[in-house]
Amino acid sequence: MNNRQESSNETAETKQAAKQYRRIKLGLDVHADWIVVVRILEDSRPQPAQRFKPEGFLPWVKSQVEQADEVHSCYEAGPFGYGLHRQLEALGVHSVVVQPVCLDERHTGVNHDKSDALELAQRLDRYVAGNPRAMALVRVPTAEEEQRRILSRQRDQLQREVQRIAAQGRGLLLTQGSRQKKTWWTARRWEALKRELPTWLIERLECFQRILQPLKKELDLLSRQLKEAGSVERPKGLGGVSLEIIEREVGTWKRFTNRRQVGSYTGLCGGVSSSGTKHRSLSITKHGNGRLRTALVELAWRLVKWQPQSRLIQKWWTILGNTKATAAARKKAIVAIARQTAVDLWRWRTGRAKPEAFGWAMLSP
Repeated sequence: MNNRQESSNETAETKQAAKQYRRIKLGLDVHADWIVVVRILEDSRPQPAQRFKPEGFLPWVKSQVEQADEVHSCYEAGPFGYGLHRQLEALGVHSVVVQPVCLDERHTGVNHDKSDALELAQRLDRYVAGNPRAMALVRVPTAEEEQRRILSRQRDQLQREVQRIAAQGRGLLLTQGSRQKKTWWTARRWEALKRELPTWLIERLECFQRILQPLKKELDLLSRQLKEAGSVERPKGLGGVSLEIIEREVGTWKRFTNRRQVGSYTGLCGGVSSSGTKHRSLSITKHGNGRLRTALVELAWRLVKWQPQSRLIQKWWTILGNTKATAAARKKAIVAIARQTAVDLWRWRTGRAKPEAFGWAMLSP
């Protein structure tokens, strides 16, 4: 027994001694067909860029993990999602996903895979050294959060596709002097419309209708799934589908520790341009989650109708209820309501406050 323990201790010490470096940093420029890597060993200068096929990249990373106490990597968020991040973490790499930015800071006009990987590696070097502002990190959702979010985003994609194809048919009708609404292709409207159109035009429009009908069925199915998932107590005006879209885009409300973080994530905070004695307020930053921002603005308009006695709507009623208020003033009020609604939802869903604190009228499941 003692001999086995001694041999296992010797093996661990041998592995530890075999590691040549304390820290390795990898800047990754990821593409579908290859991954360009710039490596920094310890505090030395960046090495020349290397290019790997996807199937050969992870075995190489594994060899780096065996050589160093710590291996750090970063790549930009984009169409490749978080699969690579999870694979790297499974190998023991300290991986981060960063917000996409222009990596040609000096505006030299020279920008390619090698230069991008080099810039990412240098920023990662500064970040690991203790500069948190060297990179803007993206929160990586859990696999479960990502799967839930995909469903609501797929519904949004189908909805846009239905609108796009319906608009093509509506445009064709308009060229022939017939102005129709968005739902020209639904069964009842289509039967009435066919009696007014020539045969050749009906044949062309039926091409669009055959595509739209199955798309609408799939869209309705996803909408029902979201509505059923959102069948919980909620404020009046916040439908089950809207609640699920907001919840799935956020992932978990516990990720925020204060109201400023919530407001920043919505991108509904006003920008500021200030230098010396000059100070100018800008439009909203639109920094953060665009889908969440759209859902919150739509919700704000509904709250004006369905929650007129709530404290937030009453606060802005001097503008919203004023018939002489300009459209710009009403828009600013709605943006402010949307931003504060996100904060109120965060406080409600994390148990920091009850609906009565906001003056909400609640709906039972």
